[in-house]
Amino acid sequence: MKTNERIFHSVLAQELEAFIAYKRALVRRYDNEEKTLRLFDRYLLEQGVTHISAITAETVNTFLASRPRTRPRSYNHLLGVLRRFFDWLVLQEKCPCSPVQALPRRATSQCTPFLFSQAHARRLLEAAAQLPDKGGAAHRGEVYSTIFALLYTLGLRVGEVARLRRADVDLDRRLLVIRYTKFSKSRLVPFGPRMAQRLSEYLEHCHAQETPDSDSPVFSFTRGKCIRPETISQVFHQLVIKLGFEVPAGVTSPCAHCLRHSFAVSTLLRWYRAGLDPGQRLFSLATFLGHANPVSTSVYLTITADLLREAGNRFERLASPTFKEGCTWSPKP
Repeated sequence: MKTNERIFHSVLAQELEAFIAYKRALVRRYDNEEKTLRLFDRYLLEQGVTHISAITAETVNTFLASRPRTRPRSYNHLLGVLRRFFDWLVLQEKCPCSPVQALPRRATSQCTPFLFSQAHARRLLEAAAQLPDKGGAAHRGEVYSTIFALLYTLGLRVGEVARLRRADVDLDRRLLVIRYTKFSKSRLVPFGPRMAQRLSEYLEHCHAQETPDSDSPVFSFTRGKCIRPETISQVFHQLVIKLGFEVPAGVTSPCAHCLRHSFAVSTLLRWYRAGLDPGQRLFSLATFLGHANPVSTSVYLTITADLLREAGNRFERLASPTFKEGCTWSPKP
């Protein structure tokens, strides 16, 4: 992005820059939110607004109407960014009250994401391994099968896998260093012996002709350049269409992010079956996935038939002593 494109021009220019600087001081990337605020800045400039007091609820509502958002989630993001900005202005005593009075839209048509079983994942990896080389892209089968294995078994984001460098793979300690994450916080992701063997064989075979360089991409078809996340998603989509997975009613079509979602759900299921308390370990899962707080992690915990069954079994084991004692309940008179 060009430097002059990052400058605000409206009556709120200084406040917008200060607000974004404040958010980034909290180790937030805030790139998408900045784009939203730039739209609002441009709108104020086009409307000739010259004083903060002239920004009313009608001004905000007219701006929201000028940016049509058919999906509730998209509209609520736009609204939420504005609301947080003006709430901050109130705290800074820049304006007496927030002009953002609109209510968020209710999401009524949200579908359940497609969850990959082990059988689904196995078929995907087998199909990826059969991909032929083309257009100078060598080892396509090994590249994509390894990428999809990381997404499914470690719950990484597509962009995180795409940006991996040789220095980020520690085979001795079985750790991945995940940098430049969604929340601008690096984290360590451990992996087991099977993944260690897979990564070792991949690096030995696919990078055998290269001079060892800690900064070289792990996954690349062009020397020095990481494979693009969009390319990974496109190949995934092509394979899924070819495999013809059956998608139940009310479930979204499979996307690459569904592999991360599947990891979170399968982890919760393993905890139930191992007799562990998922509620007490949710912070661990949030840290592993790179979330700022467990609230973000809860989005991935889709209720499935298996989870309901395991939760029911767990409740039955906890409650059975009470039932055996013949405990009865009666309302107070």
